[in-house]
Amino acid sequence: MNRLDCAMDDTHDWLIERALEQDVGSGDVTVNYFVDPTSKASALIVARQGGVIAGTSIAERVFHLVDPILDVTMLIEDGSRVSSGAVVMTVSGAAGAILTAERTALNFLQRLSGIASQTYEYVKLVEGTDVRILDTRKTTPGWRFLEKAAVVSGGGSNHRMGLYDRAMVKDNHLMACHGWSGIQEAIRNLKQAKPDMEVELEADRLDQVEAFLAMEGVDHILLDNMNLVDLRTAVSMRGNRTSPLLEASGGVNRETVRDIAMTGVDCISIGALTHSVQALDLAMDFNASWRCGRNHSLFPCFTSRWRNPPTTMPANGRLWERNMGP
Repeated sequence: MNRLDCAMDDTHDWLIERALEQDVGSGDVTVNYFVDPTSKASALIVARQGGVIAGTSIAERVFHLVDPILDVTMLIEDGSRVSSGAVVMTVSGAAGAILTAERTALNFLQRLSGIASQTYEYVKLVEGTDVRILDTRKTTPGWRFLEKAAVVSGGGSNHRMGLYDRAMVKDNHLMACHGWSGIQEAIRNLKQAKPDMEVELEADRLDQVEAFLAMEGVDHILLDNMNLVDLRTAVSMRGNRTSPLLEASGGVNRETVRDIAMTGVDCISIGALTHSVQALDLAMDFNASWRCGRNHSLFPCFTSRWRNPPTTMPANGRLWERNMGP
């Protein structure tokens, strides 16, 4: 998966629909009473700051779930770096539909672009080393695949997607095992049942690293919250071997990541990529052509002819459109 749209599926339609339901509820009262249903408009999604874009296909899908006939044109692909003022996409069609979809589309686009931008910053900080920047499972519930795809858009790499695609034996699991022999036996049983399943063991002491290096079937060792001296020692303990891969985690920030990378570890996992992210500043510049009867003007048309809209979904499936009446 190297683009966010690779993560699009029915699950994310469901997520978008729930977001729209929360926002639109029984109807967009502002659009229903203050926007002429015949009005057409165009809009630009514009970056207000520099960063890396991610989530364009999700934003596009938001607009099309609100109104399938909106014309959405992507001008910038996921993973692209932009400067302030860059136009990311254009939307044209029914003014009310665009206005109803605006906030939900921007919520997805801003957060995912924030993740991609922060990931890119970390990747640049370790440039010149062979270290890969990894995400974690510390993602927004329901957003796992979207946020991990955004990490890839920023130049990072995905750790395991969930509990099902890699065995990761952490400190609490170790407490439940019956010593080193119990761990080795469990690894053998897993590899026999699932030969392609990778195994990662967490170590927060060098004696654990020594024991794990002596075991068979260990693919990764997580070096948890180790200082720089211990990280270098752990790397030297592996010698000339290329396996297991050594992953540093804990205490990673913009000030420390470069020094950690220089210890010789293979990868650095950073939970903050997804759990502590600042949204990228993106906004919608809106241009409407309003109609009041026969008079075409460039200002909103306020009339009293619209009745209270029903709360049921219209037959055409457009969340924004309600029966306004004559």
